[in-house]
Amino acid sequence: MDKEPSQVSVIIPTINEADTLPRLLQGLADQQDINLEIIVVDGGSTDGTQRIAMTQRARLFETTAGRGHQMNRGATQASHSLLLFLHADSVLTTPHQLARAVAALLAAQQASTDFRIAGHFQLRFRRSRPGHDLAYRFYEEKSALNRKECTNGDQGMLLNRQLFEELGGFDESLWFLEDQRLAAAVRRLGRWITLPGRLETSARRFEQEGLGARLLLSALIMNFHAMGLTAFFQRVHTIYRNQDQTGNLQLAPVFNLIHQLNQEAGWQVSRQRWLATGQYVLNHAWQLFFWVDVALQPRLRRKKTPFLAFYDRFLEPLNQWRLLHGITAGLTWFWFHGSRFWLNVRR
Repeated sequence: MDKEPSQVSVIIPTINEADTLPRLLQGLADQQDINLEIIVVDGGSTDGTQRIAMTQRARLFETTAGRGHQMNRGATQASHSLLLFLHADSVLTTPHQLARAVAALLAAQQASTDFRIAGHFQLRFRRSRPGHDLAYRFYEEKSALNRKECTNGDQGMLLNRQLFEELGGFDESLWFLEDQRLAAAVRRLGRWITLPGRLETSARRFEQEGLGARLLLSALIMNFHAMGLTAFFQRVHTIYRNQDQTGNLQLAPVFNLIHQLNQEAGWQVSRQRWLATGQYVLNHAWQLFFWVDVALQPRLRRKKTPFLAFYDRFLEPLNQWRLLHGITAGLTWFWFHGSRFWLNVRR
């Protein structure tokens, strides 16, 4: 007797995604050997997104804006025990991608006799302009890793409802970072695996805002998230805008806000923040070594990571030295103030 296809509830949060949603919904309709329930949770679109969802036979729910809140709402309406969270600009790349992904997840859970395993896809960027090839390839390869802070919502998130509910769903306390917080929560209780197949995602934010500026802002955000600097997130919301409102990203206001927060806190608190930043930078030094591996891959014609392996074995243990935290904090302090001066001169 043939095995019954797996059943998955696919939850897609949207706000003004009329240009991207049709391609995702068509890709979901083309999936084979799997039964899908498509749930679109809209946060107030004005461009026809809701009409597109209904004409493509998705279940449409309306709620207040906020990606974490929207996805939590979708999960409450889902009928199946497997939940897949996808962004609206995602594109599936093969007709058996989800069937194979579910099979890989179930096999990993069975092998470990633990349901606390979640899966994500490796990314492939869909670009509208040339340039920055190595940078994009680096982040595509990085998305296949299962290291801390390498998993986010662009990669899709496939997990059991039981695990999702045990984690308390997506954290809605901030208007963003809900994916990073869920990824960290999964990692604390269980583990992530990389699912077979690639998930294509739009590079529109990098292209609209500038690749370097966007990556730098993301690094700053994750640094302050790691140290729990909630004051930054409470006051940066006027700078950090929704994706459909983005343009050329201006970093000077962000740097000025950070400087102002440190001045308000006083030198002792500011010193602790810089030390925490030094530790954060050290903990992510592995990316420099991985960058070299990715740069050499076309010449070596193989996906080996000897430089990353060298870092993990010999250099990563040194990250616990407080002296290195201080040195890195000092270097970062000089870089920050030099960059802040330069950014304000350019305005």
